[in-house]
Amino acid sequence: MSTPRSAFVAGLKAGSPILMGIVPFALISGVAAVEIGLSPVMAMGLSLIVFAGASQLAAVQLMAVSASPLIIVLTTFFINLRFAMYSASLAPHLKPLSTLAKSCLAYLLTDQAYAVAIARFTENSRMPHKAWFFLGAALALWGTWQGCSLIGIFVGTQVPPSWSLDFAIPLTFMALVFPALKDGAAGSAALVAGLTAVLALKAPFNLGLITAALLGIGAGLLVESLRKG
Repeated sequence: MSTPRSAFVAGLKAGSPILMGIVPFALISGVAAVEIGLSPVMAMGLSLIVFAGASQLAAVQLMAVSASPLIIVLTTFFINLRFAMYSASLAPHLKPLSTLAKSCLAYLLTDQAYAVAIARFTENSRMPHKAWFFLGAALALWGTWQGCSLIGIFVGTQVPPSWSLDFAIPLTFMALVFPALKDGAAGSAALVAGLTAVLALKAPFNLGLITAALLGIGAGLLVESLRKG
């Protein structure tokens, strides 16, 4: 990877093996957006502007139950807080870049792009053209997500209302959550959050989701601290 081009191509190749994993979620994201009444242009705009799978799905789900804009913004904010940690971790590797360049790369930051990049940067901390490697991996993911979202939006406009695909978003979140339940802390967080979400289903202003998230995080941290202590 002695040139920016070779680093970019290496990033594309490194990101390719995980592309199939995001295809179903992007398709469902597109379908769900038009199913709740967004126009194809609005649905595609949501995908292009937000570009964060979990928060996109959460926002769509909240819009489906007529949550207030404030609740939608706060929920997506909490979901996306992890990107601040990702950014801090990547910052030393991208230090030479201008603020504008960092801002552009920040838009492309996803869980998968971070995982691919930080693994390579940790393995070879002195590798040249790190930004180009990250750009290659991130653009591979971005293009796949947007393309599949567009397909999902088109498919969603063809689906008769009688088919009712309301179950698609909960199933998608289940698919995201189950692989993460690797220890007691994660399991406790999921259990507490799930129970709270059910009990607070009729909370005013749809505050149940945020309450569930905060209590779930607290439960996970408590179990983890007890395990270590």
